[in-house]
Amino acid sequence: MPIGRLHILTDIHLQQQFSHVELARLACAGGADVIQFRQKEGTIPERLAMLLDVAAVCKASGVQLIVDDHLDLALAVGADGFHVGQDDLPVETARAIIEHHDGSTCLIGATCTTTEQARHAASAGADYIGFGPVFPTTSKANPASVKGLAGLAEACAAVSIPVIAIGGITVERIRPVLETGAHGVAVMSGVVMAQDPRNATEQFKKAIDQAVT
Repeated sequence: MPIGRLHILTDIHLQQQFSHVELARLACAGGADVIQFRQKEGTIPERLAMLLDVAAVCKASGVQLIVDDHLDLALAVGADGFHVGQDDLPVETARAIIEHHDGSTCLIGATCTTTEQARHAASAGADYIGFGPVFPTTSKANPASVKGLAGLAEACAAVSIPVIAIGGITVERIRPVLETGAHGVAVMSGVVMAQDPRNATEQFKKAIDQAVT
């Protein structure tokens, strides 16, 4: 199951105008290939309740669902994938759990901020890499150093699995980002902070389609 190109991260920390499920619905309608559920706060039951609604939207829309941080929740809702950061469950451990979970085809994505980390994640069994921040970003309190297009290109050349660029991704930056060899992009602020998330997603989708044709 190949990973999609346009990943939209849902978030209710940067903004409170839209819920996770509303963002998922709007992004799916706008052409998102992947919805990445990102919820850093709340109890597990609270997160599960939100995720179940998002999962229903993704299933109805035929859009892949990736869950940040929590493999248990990803498996519980039958998500298409699970995404880990450098301080989360190791890729090797996640792969072992998934292989012992009967019938699961859950993908594993790993956030990497260096080429060395990307190589390690790929060798450990990750299905794709989330690499960045490529450009300056305000979505994290203490982001890693900006990698730029050169850093992204180096990471793409170092691994044989898809690389998803993240951090400061705008519509105008889509073409140069994909020209580095990146498979796709992950967008949060550019969609969730927009007055019209559906239209914002459509613009990103259009830019990707134009860049890869």
